[in-house]
Amino acid sequence: VQLAESVGGLVQPGGSLRLSCATSRFTLDYYNIGWFLHAPGKEREGVACVTIADGTAYYADSIKGRFTISKNNADNTVSLQMNSLKEEDSGVYYCSTYSFCSTLDEFETWGQGTQVTVSS
Repeated sequence: VQLAESVGGLVQPGGSLRLSCATSRFTLDYYNIGWFLHAPGKEREGVACVTIADGTAYYADSIKGRFTISKNNADNTVSLQMNSLKEEDSGVYYCSTYSFCSTLDEFETWGQGTQVTVSS
């Protein structure tokens, strides 16, 4: 499994950012896939995941209604659209496969991560 995140960045509170993860068609077809956040001094936190079974998306309560995960089979990517960003959304975001999406904590394989900083 190979996962490569796009470059993150610095954004002001209330702003938006879109992360993309490049992978293979095999990964998209056979693995649940999503994102988790590792903020400084905190445990890793599952953010979003989409199932292979039926494409159901699961979200952490902290970002529900603000973030949207999507799979694009045409270019073998998984994206995370982040809107209404808050300072507490800052940290390193990892694209990851998941054993199960529903619990958002069963990380399997992940990429190198990308830094997102929300600050004024």
